[in-house]
Amino acid sequence: MSEVIERMSSANAARLHAVPAGAVEALVERPRYYLTEEHHPQNGTLLGFWIYLMSDCLVFACLFAMYGVLGRNYAGGPTGAELFDLPLVAVNTSLLLLSSITYGFAMLEMQRKRLPGTLAWLVITGLFGAGFIGVELHEFAHLIHEGAGPQRSAFLSSFFALVGTHGLHVTFGIVWLATLLVQLGRRGITAANQRRLMCLSMFWHFLDVVWIGVFTFVYLMGVLP
Repeated sequence: MSEVIERMSSANAARLHAVPAGAVEALVERPRYYLTEEHHPQNGTLLGFWIYLMSDCLVFACLFAMYGVLGRNYAGGPTGAELFDLPLVAVNTSLLLLSSITYGFAMLEMQRKRLPGTLAWLVITGLFGAGFIGVELHEFAHLIHEGAGPQRSAFLSSFFALVGTHGLHVTFGIVWLATLLVQLGRRGITAANQRRLMCLSMFWHFLDVVWIGVFTFVYLMGVLP
């Protein structure tokens, strides 16, 4: 058995001597490579954000279902026809829809690598969004002042939950927009900032679509007898 092992060892040694010296050094000391830039899969962020939007769809679907069940339980309190100010809600809806259009103009300017135009349209979008939140807070304050707070009835609880959740999303979108304005001002239209603007674009348009559902399902149908 020992003789077999010795023969194998001598054979391996002979093979090693047969390999050129340079090849042996290359095998022993292999070069090491390091990434100098952040490794980011192509379209990985957009795919992840689409998954987030789908989860947010489930959240709003639950809120819409809750309002559909509780939306007629007034508990002897005021109804939607008595509370909702449709002209004011129509103005608020116009503000949010206009903000979606101005964000589209910002994306067009971004594709043309025009930083001033991109910043200008994003600022206008943020102002429209802030106006939307201001009108919504005014509506909430008026309802609570009239004694129609979320604790008054199941209808009002579901109303404040649905509309308030959408308002929180818009507020978060405005904060995100302000952060991107700072990043664009410091670093310009880089690939990372373009990716972030694309994600915010999807988020902002998603909120517009949700609000159209709120305006139709809650306000328009709420004033029907």
